[in-house]
Amino acid sequence: MRLEDYWGVGPKTSERLREALGVEQAIEAIESANIRALADAGISRGRAVRILRRANGAAGIETLGTRDARDVYDDLLTLASEHALTEHAADRIRVLTPLADVDAREARLDRVLTARDAWDDLTDDERGAIRSAFDAYDDAGGTERVAVETALTLREVGLRGDTFETLEDLDDEALRTAVDALGTVDEDGSVAPGTDAELDRLRERRDAVADLEANALDVLETVRERGVRSFEEFRSGFVEYVAGETAVRRGRVQAAVADDAHDEADFASTSLRSLLAELDADVAERESAVAAELREDVAAAREADDVAVDAVSDIAFELSLGRFAAAYDLTRPRLVDDGLAVAGARNLTLSGDVQPVTYGVGTHDVGGDPSPPSGDRVAVLTGANSGGKTTLLETLAQVALLASMGLPVPAERADIGRFDTVVFHRRHASFNAGVLESTLKSIVPPLSTGERTLMLVDEFEAITEPGRAADLLNGLVDLTVDRDALGVYVTHLAEDLSPLPPAARIDGIFAEGLTEDLALRVDYQPRFGTVGKSTPEFIVSRLVANARDRAERRGFEALAFAVGEEAVQRTLSDAEWAGE
Repeated sequence: MRLEDYWGVGPKTSERLREALGVEQAIEAIESANIRALADAGISRGRAVRILRRANGAAGIETLGTRDARDVYDDLLTLASEHALTEHAADRIRVLTPLADVDAREARLDRVLTARDAWDDLTDDERGAIRSAFDAYDDAGGTERVAVETALTLREVGLRGDTFETLEDLDDEALRTAVDALGTVDEDGSVAPGTDAELDRLRERRDAVADLEANALDVLETVRERGVRSFEEFRSGFVEYVAGETAVRRGRVQAAVADDAHDEADFASTSLRSLLAELDADVAERESAVAAELREDVAAAREADDVAVDAVSDIAFELSLGRFAAAYDLTRPRLVDDGLAVAGARNLTLSGDVQPVTYGVGTHDVGGDPSPPSGDRVAVLTGANSGGKTTLLETLAQVALLASMGLPVPAERADIGRFDTVVFHRRHASFNAGVLESTLKSIVPPLSTGERTLMLVDEFEAITEPGRAADLLNGLVDLTVDRDALGVYVTHLAEDLSPLPPAARIDGIFAEGLTEDLALRVDYQPRFGTVGKSTPEFIVSRLVANARDRAERRGFEALAFAVGEEAVQRTLSDAEWAGE
């Protein structure tokens, strides 16, 4: 396969990879999702991620039908990668893509949840030992030798179970032998220091002569300062000095000195270059001989360490995803043919005390209290401003995309169908024909051409005038039902919609009042089959209470009269009563 055959690898990128890595290593980096190798070759990390996602899951990337869906996908993988135990594990997580095959999703769910349980069962000391081992692995650049050392450390921790089963087939003695052998000869044939005493001695002498050769004028001055009166005395003093400084035998130095030098400076520099060349040859000869002796041991070690290298990489990857699942209390969804329903779902990007919600569309068997209706193809979600409607849409997108990648989800229970395309569209407050056209071009084609489409569309009316927006929204709901797709549409125009098809319903989120500090109090759990209210009296009540002066207060009181002064006063009284 040619480099140019990969998505995103054009002539310039291909040439850069070819120069930095070579074709074979570049292809290996792409196939193994090695972001770091591509980044080191001069490819930006963002571009490297996009190339690797396409290379390892092009079909899955097509599931992300809109930019907003891709943003949610990126956020999820960024969040998961923060729990990675190694840099390479983080890279592998960042290039995960939706899986088309349900069996593959189930298999990954099995591995991730097994890893989650394994991580939960470890003691604090065992977790600390694992993190330290993987930190050392990263610090050493993830080499073959450090991978084997990491495997030894993980075995010493005593890890057992499915996540660590590849460790059980390894032999400690064979691993130690591999560590020793891999530490002696690099792939380019260079022998590591400390491997052979004679080679180390030759290198020390060669390096000492190299230092003198780099400072030949200093050598010249030092010998002259000894009071030599003739060239012969200089020659003799030079030999003695070099032999003493480098531990090279006097006779070896004498044999290397120049016979036809023009002067003392030429003599010193020429003689040192000659001696250095001879010692370089000695080192190369010895290194070649030692490498030849060790090559069989190294080859045997590489055969033994292949399993260890793969085991360490896979354990780091799966255990990282397990840590992610444990950190957010993720659970296994039920993968079904149709429907999207959750009970006790949470949005992963929210922090603090979050109210779980139960919601669903399509055919499902989630249940719960309240129990989402089953069978509706479309839900139109209405309700209060700042009531969590957009957050609910994003939560559904998170759940659908996590399950599509074979990852557990932030819900107590979930039924999740198969979707060829997930269309998630956030509210964009731009009111012009260009935005309307680009939005329709983004969300309609996946719905009209896809076989299994999930539509999650937020406040479509924000991009055109309300009357026409209601007509367009009616059309989208009808098209969603006709295409047997699933959809949740957030809108404030529920009362302006024409009668919806029987397979669609309207749900509502309600504000319930103000807290004692005049913050809006919302029940984020939608009420099924009910139109939600924006309850502007709550907002106006807060503005009246927080007015900075009498003039400002009179203005807000005028608004209070418009929306119902009695409701505003009752809201303020309730808030004051709650604070007593």
